[in-house]
Amino acid sequence: MSPDSEHRLIQRYLDISYVTKTFPAPKGPVTVVRNFNLAIKKGEFVSLIGHSGCGKSTVLSIVAGLTDSTEGGVLIEDRAITGPGPDRGVVFQAPCLLPWLTAFDNVLLGVEQAMPDRTRADQRALVRETLERVGLGDAMYKKPAELSGGMQQRVGIARAFALRPRVLLLDEPFGMLDALTRYELQQVLIDLWSRDGTGTPAGPADDHPTALMVTHDVDEALFLSDRVAMMTNGPEARVGRIMNVPFPRPRQRTAVMEHPAYYQCREELIGFLEEFAHGAGAPISSSPDSEAA
Repeated sequence: MSPDSEHRLIQRYLDISYVTKTFPAPKGPVTVVRNFNLAIKKGEFVSLIGHSGCGKSTVLSIVAGLTDSTEGGVLIEDRAITGPGPDRGVVFQAPCLLPWLTAFDNVLLGVEQAMPDRTRADQRALVRETLERVGLGDAMYKKPAELSGGMQQRVGIARAFALRPRVLLLDEPFGMLDALTRYELQQVLIDLWSRDGTGTPAGPADDHPTALMVTHDVDEALFLSDRVAMMTNGPEARVGRIMNVPFPRPRQRTAVMEHPAYYQCREELIGFLEEFAHGAGAPISSSPDSEAA
């Protein structure tokens, strides 16, 4: 591999390039996103934020391989995505657990499919370790009906991390939870992400899964992300602006909120969203930071 090619892989590990998605509708086709561009470095955590209906989840679904783009495409390490795969772990707003299986077996099911070459003992050890890491050591053999909403989402997070994914995709993973549970799970997520889902100390950034999260929560985006991509309103939404988040890692909520740049970053995000609150069009950067910084 040439030095230039190697540099490109580092800078554009996850490359969403000129993605357009059009859906059929009774009054004619509707283009939800048009020419959506975003390049993410290996190990980077990026959030998509924007008003409801702007196409955030559509973009995430295309990256997950669950939806085809109408135009453009998605590359991971210069390889085109053609469908779902174990290289991408997905955490949805609702964890969608199989109700007849325990938390342990819900996670084991994915591990068995993604890692068929591992021994049964290794598979079970990995599931046990991951559930313990998300705080379910004493509840892993309970069925979903016996778990609270927050505990069910911990299972969803464990299910994604147990696959040891190269890319982690999160679709408003805490949107259905109360504020206290949401804060707790944000910390669980960022601690697990920084350690690549293992118990080892955090290493270089490119040891982490590359993460793309959809959220409507400004504070959540700032706490978790390295960059926040702000989307214009749909139809035909795209990246309008990208913010670099300056807070050092590892992160704790109190330290982030006390950082001198916190409220300035928060005001910039809210200001962008307010410009689009009633369909108004904020000016699009002439060179939106679609490239990985």
